[in-house]
Amino acid sequence: MAGALVYVPGVVGVVLGGSRARGTHRPDSDWDLGLYYRGEPDVAALAALAEDFTGEPVPVAGPGGWGPWVDGGAWLRVDGTPVDWILRDLDRVGAVWADCRQGRYEVGIQPGHPLGFWSPCYPGELAVGRLLSDTEGELAALQEQTRTYPEPLRKALVEGAWEADFSVAAAAKSATAGDTLHVALCLSRAFGVLAQSLLAAHRVWCLNEKGALAAAARLPNAPQDFAARVDALLGGAGRTPDQLAATVRSAAGLVAEVRARLADETRT
Repeated sequence: MAGALVYVPGVVGVVLGGSRARGTHRPDSDWDLGLYYRGEPDVAALAALAEDFTGEPVPVAGPGGWGPWVDGGAWLRVDGTPVDWILRDLDRVGAVWADCRQGRYEVGIQPGHPLGFWSPCYPGELAVGRLLSDTEGELAALQEQTRTYPEPLRKALVEGAWEADFSVAAAAKSATAGDTLHVALCLSRAFGVLAQSLLAAHRVWCLNEKGALAAAARLPNAPQDFAARVDALLGGAGRTPDQLAATVRSAAGLVAEVRARLADETRT
């Protein structure tokens, strides 16, 4: 499939991503193929190729069709196996990588990403992916660069942990009003930010929210029972002002513990 995709005008390379690339997949896991393009990919040609593989028409979303960051692509089922095509603008990936090396990143609103889409995901996908097709060797060269985690990005993401404190403070105000939704959103945001910061401190690429907490909890300097403590707080935040306030106090203590560990980690 990857060999056929690079003949589509605009497509310059194909990368296997997700759990299949990392070797952590289950038998029923999707196959995620990143379609790296330059300019405008030929969406009609992609749709024709998708139909060849599946035997039926497949909607293909062009650039921007799936949102500002995920971009576009298609969901295929080939002989009963789910295969996802995900468009990636190679020039934009390169620009994001240049920003990351300078310690700059963005967090954009994107359907399917409740914590937001963190721009370092772009170089991270290349760093952990498997090259399947690479017509000019551009992806291989860029991948080699991304294998070294940029120290300015590490510093910026660790410093970004301040947002966890801010979110918990906002939750404390809403707890007195019994606003469960706002408290839950704030605490989820706080712990998501901490996961990003912990992973960055250990120079580990974080590609999305899924599995981020578990990955952060496995790090050598993570608080003891970090994932279980977060699960308990988010799973039992409470309904009354008193219950919510108690949860927020516990969350604040956990945030302080993580930030202290982050400070220790960045001294090394």
